[in-house]
Amino acid sequence: MNFELSEDQRVLQAAAEAFAAAELAPNSTRWDAERHFPIDTLKKAAELGFAAIYLSEDVGGSGLSRLDASLIFEALSYGDVASTAYLTIHNMASWMIDRFGAPELRQAYLPRLTRMELIASYCLTEPGSGSDAAALRTTAIRDGDHYVLSGSKAFISGGGVSDIYVVMARTGDAGAKGVSAFVVEKGWPGLSFGAQERKMGWNAQPTAQVNLDAVRVPAANRIGEEGEGFRFAMMGLDGGRLNIASCSLGGAALALDTARSYLETRQQFGRPLRDFQALQFKLADMATDLEAARLMVRRAAAALDAGRPDATRLCAMAKRFATDAGFHIANEALQLHGGYGYLADYPLERIVRDLRVHQILEGTNEIMRVIIARELFK
Repeated sequence: MNFELSEDQRVLQAAAEAFAAAELAPNSTRWDAERHFPIDTLKKAAELGFAAIYLSEDVGGSGLSRLDASLIFEALSYGDVASTAYLTIHNMASWMIDRFGAPELRQAYLPRLTRMELIASYCLTEPGSGSDAAALRTTAIRDGDHYVLSGSKAFISGGGVSDIYVVMARTGDAGAKGVSAFVVEKGWPGLSFGAQERKMGWNAQPTAQVNLDAVRVPAANRIGEEGEGFRFAMMGLDGGRLNIASCSLGGAALALDTARSYLETRQQFGRPLRDFQALQFKLADMATDLEAARLMVRRAAAALDAGRPDATRLCAMAKRFATDAGFHIANEALQLHGGYGYLADYPLERIVRDLRVHQILEGTNEIMRVIIARELFK
């Protein structure tokens, strides 16, 4: 059990921190207020390999580990949570093509995805199937050398903007074993999008419904074999849960540091707030929770890298704990600022809004408990 980062990992972490400080943090308030999707900035991140962190090197990927990815996403989220969260989704969708796609499919899309010449979205959730993802109703009917896809996907990050959509659709009977995965391109006839959703947070990335009306998709764009799509999607979510947990770590770390600075400079009753023991205890608990969450995320990432049989359980535990802790830390930091925390002049209200959705997406934290309990009873 070695808790120290390697020299290479420290270099990666430092590069991500420098990018976040130079490119993300100075713009995060404006992006949130203007609901601006900073794709040009994300393409700069791609130049550092951050759009293909754990993709294979033969298609331009960085070939790094899930632990490396966690370090990078935590550092980037310290600069801006919402745009970093989109980058995690792009990585996850691209990884599905890389890991399970045929050689021709990989070469057709991944070199451009790694450079973010194309950007990708992950399409599992539907208006009528959220937590019960295996109940999805989007269909894919074989027609010669094509599949005809019909249905709708909800809450899709990048919806209407992304170039590539990794879509889970039903090719067989009800249940998980009847689901397959496909790569669908923007601009194909029958693919359309709903209006951009107005959200509590995550304003620096677009979210919209994705509609498929008899979209003809080449059979060559199926990822893997028929009936394997749901398994692929769940494997993707193991890593996706670590990614979003890592984003919670970064946002919580910024909230903690902001609160600490405030307690050092703000005075009440003739004394700095840092001298009040009740506030010291609160800050100590916040720092402890952040450190515990970070350890859980990194342990789960190491288990996923090692292919351990308990990796799914550990990923669910880390996601549940880190996203709950991250939101709590940010909310406590806002409280420590009093009325100032409620103002957009400080980053706390934005961090609280951005981190709140992490307890919902990539599987709600209630579903994380279901997964954990199921694994315990095996």
